[in-house]
Amino acid sequence: MTIKSQTLSYTADGDGLTGYMAYDDNSQSPRPGVMVIHEWWGLDDYIRTRADRLAELGYTALAIDMYGNGATADSPDEAGAMMNAVLGNMETGTSRLRAAHEVLCGQSVVDETRTAAIGYCFGGAMVLHMARIGMPLKAVVSFHGALGSFHTPTPGEIKSRILVCHGAKDSLVPDSDIESFNAEMATAQADVKFESYEGALHGFTNPEATERGQSYGLPLAYDQRADEASWSEMKALFNEVF
Repeated sequence: MTIKSQTLSYTADGDGLTGYMAYDDNSQSPRPGVMVIHEWWGLDDYIRTRADRLAELGYTALAIDMYGNGATADSPDEAGAMMNAVLGNMETGTSRLRAAHEVLCGQSVVDETRTAAIGYCFGGAMVLHMARIGMPLKAVVSFHGALGSFHTPTPGEIKSRILVCHGAKDSLVPDSDIESFNAEMATAQADVKFESYEGALHGFTNPEATERGQSYGLPLAYDQRADEASWSEMKALFNEVF
């Protein structure tokens, strides 16, 4: 196996975006494509590593850019401002999601009939949004993502199987949000699996989370057990849908 990676430049509504694609170069045959959506920090090395790991599983992975020009944040204040600029204009956010999916489907090493998306933190909210608006994804997986909705799906509108991987001690996702999400998904008749990992805080998949939490006084921490368990759940889901 030889993992090849490359930068992909694309646009949405005239805005320049910079993604990162990884795949096994030993085979040129089309394979399932998986979008990877970054945390509020932006498309950084951690997200690229996740794309590489998906490529090692035999998928073509595209880590997408939701901020424009590959921008990343150096502080929570900057990250919050960049994230809220997207959340405050979900028409633009949705255009960027659709554009990235179109780019992924247009790759010769992707079977456009078999695509999925995973996301972390802010990215988790984005993959759930894609499911809610009925984008043609076989599955979406949210890792320690926000659950709030920008679109209320009608019964049958959600085409994707949904896996939510949540830290049971994630204070950034209140119980009321979980209750609202579960009720919304039940009304939409969605196929959802909600996994809660005991003791896990927000950011539990990111090895840098503990240090960042301590540096900035945020309730973040890496949890190896939850990280490995949630990745295994994702792999099992992809094995089923692909």
